[in-house]
Amino acid sequence: MATLALAGIAIAGASTAAQAHPHGGKGLPRLSAAVPGALQECESLAGFAFASTVITTAEVVPAGTLTNAGADVGEHCLVQGHMNERVSGFDGRTYRIGFEMRLPVEWSGRYLYQANGGLDGSVSTATGTFTGGQLQNGLQMGFAVLSSDAGHTGAQIPVFGFEPQARLDYGYQAVGTLTPMAKALIADAYGRGPDRSYIAGGSNGGRHTMVASARYADEYDGFLAIAPGFNLPQAAVAQIWGAQQWAEVATDPADLATAFTQAERDLVAAALIDRCDGLDGLRDGQVLDTDRCQRIFSIDRAVPTCDGDRDGSCLSAEQKAVIARVFAGATTSDGAEIYSSFPLDPGITQAGWGWWKFTASVQLDPLAVGTVFGTPPAYIADPLAVDIDAAAESIYATSGPYTESGMEFMTPPEPTDLDTLRDRGAKMIVVHGTADGVFSPDDTAAWYDDLDAAYRHQADQFVRYFEVPGMGHVRGGPATDQLDGLGALIAWVEEGQAPDRIVATARGEGNAGGVNTEVPATWASDRSRPLCPYPLVARYRAGDPEEASSFVCKPSGGGHGRG
Repeated sequence: MATLALAGIAIAGASTAAQAHPHGGKGLPRLSAAVPGALQECESLAGFAFASTVITTAEVVPAGTLTNAGADVGEHCLVQGHMNERVSGFDGRTYRIGFEMRLPVEWSGRYLYQANGGLDGSVSTATGTFTGGQLQNGLQMGFAVLSSDAGHTGAQIPVFGFEPQARLDYGYQAVGTLTPMAKALIADAYGRGPDRSYIAGGSNGGRHTMVASARYADEYDGFLAIAPGFNLPQAAVAQIWGAQQWAEVATDPADLATAFTQAERDLVAAALIDRCDGLDGLRDGQVLDTDRCQRIFSIDRAVPTCDGDRDGSCLSAEQKAVIARVFAGATTSDGAEIYSSFPLDPGITQAGWGWWKFTASVQLDPLAVGTVFGTPPAYIADPLAVDIDAAAESIYATSGPYTESGMEFMTPPEPTDLDTLRDRGAKMIVVHGTADGVFSPDDTAAWYDDLDAAYRHQADQFVRYFEVPGMGHVRGGPATDQLDGLGALIAWVEEGQAPDRIVATARGEGNAGGVNTEVPATWASDRSRPLCPYPLVARYRAGDPEEASSFVCKPSGGGHGRG
């Protein structure tokens, strides 16, 4: 991973907040560091006994079998199995929570729950990989790593959404079921349980992580959420609403990408760079002060309006109106907010942004809203014709066997009440790209603002939020998207080193973690930038413009907050 830099930059107001509140930073407990250990058992774990648990595989994986960023992951033990197998009395299908654990021979004393993305449904390889080009994954760092399918198979997508218990397992109960089993398995493998426990994930995995911070804070010491869709049902309805907006200006009704073509997105991105690039004190092809850019950029003034046909050098008046609506955020027919606004960012050029807006919005989100998040579940036949008001209501509804609404089982209960996390000395780091095409960083910023207010402006003592300029959903885009969030979290939890910045690096030509083809050719291939704890932003001070050390974290020139 990119080097973690701890520059000692003070967070404004932290010392006074600590004095003003009985749970200030000086009064919070400090957790001890994990103590390394060695694997004692592997094949014998086939006989591991735990309630409602079946082990199907327990075998040694030799060194060299798995690699990451060109390096050997190392010898480890693979254990696979499932929990809570049952034949549903509701639909007659067999459901179970599938999982695998990978236990390194050289153990750090730590456990990591790898929260997976999308609608789950598959047991991803339990390596502890979450972000773009991760140079060291969790398994390489010595974690015992768990991965699961959250209670259903890929073949059961989307029908599992009709099964009441499968919904709850996907939302949060699989994490609660697996956690004590995983810790017991670790105790059998190493002769003792984990000293420190972490949960991390991106996208839906980030949602799992934030839900765990509210529901299972007594089980985990560190939480790393990347691009968290913690209001996923709202975001999915907003995606369908967005598809209906794009359809108004699509030149080909069968291809929503014709509503805002690649050339037109490049045009808007160039205008954003022209107007906002220098706000951080350096013209380098990046907009680092997202807040201020939103306040001073006007698409009406900065982008030409077409007099005739659209040719990529202008936008029609109708397009500008639709773009403004979409970025302002989805609403019901009477103007009630469905989901958050989005910042208009130069990262809209990336292919992934277009895929989320124009493809996923008509292929995936209707599936999720209709069968998983909405109550009662029902297939959405035509997302462009669906009643958005009814869809928005359905994610809050309960009926019959569906005793928890989509918003209840998918989101963190009381997301600004993290007393358990705080009081036991646990920490959370949240990271979000400013050009995410599906989950808005404005939503995450608004959550952090509310959290900070609830804790008398001292939330930074146990939670810090970092935005990655230009980064798309989880990774990619014209961005420095290679970062060591897990290393920063360990340093905070176990060493008391609060992350005043996290250094992130571009994945240009030759990057061992995999090249990001959306890194501009004008950048150094290893350009680095500091990610600053929100609401601070990076500003150029002096020195090599390609190096993070040339930047400091300061308040945005646009004020505090966007959401």
